[in-house]
Amino acid sequence: MSIYPAIRYDDPNAAVDWLCKAFGFTADQVFHDDDGVVQHAVLSIGTGKIMVSGPREAGWLGGAAATPLASPISLYVVVDDPVAHHDRAVAEGATVVLDLQHMDYGSHEYSARDVAGNLWSFGTYQP
Repeated sequence: MSIYPAIRYDDPNAAVDWLCKAFGFTADQVFHDDDGVVQHAVLSIGTGKIMVSGPREAGWLGGAAATPLASPISLYVVVDDPVAHHDRAVAEGATVVLDLQHMDYGSHEYSARDVAGNLWSFGTYQP
């Protein structure tokens, strides 16, 4: 089995661009509507994938876009070099909410918010 988080953004075009620049994702598939707005995108990092889209009408797959700062959801991405990843994210304007540190469970990691406020953590922990 596989799991693919689906994340909605008010501006999915900007989100796809920023996630690739700041967090190192690769845009595998990006589908636009006639106006050039991203309707669905599949981004990858390592062996992991996420799906990105814009807000939907109420009731469609959960309704409107989430309020990220109030969300209980966060995403964890395993990276080989958290220091380099952190530096790249900061250079692209990521808001770091947990500085790089060694955790008591053996990981070296940090946490940051994306352009919409979603919480992401990047580190060496592999559950």
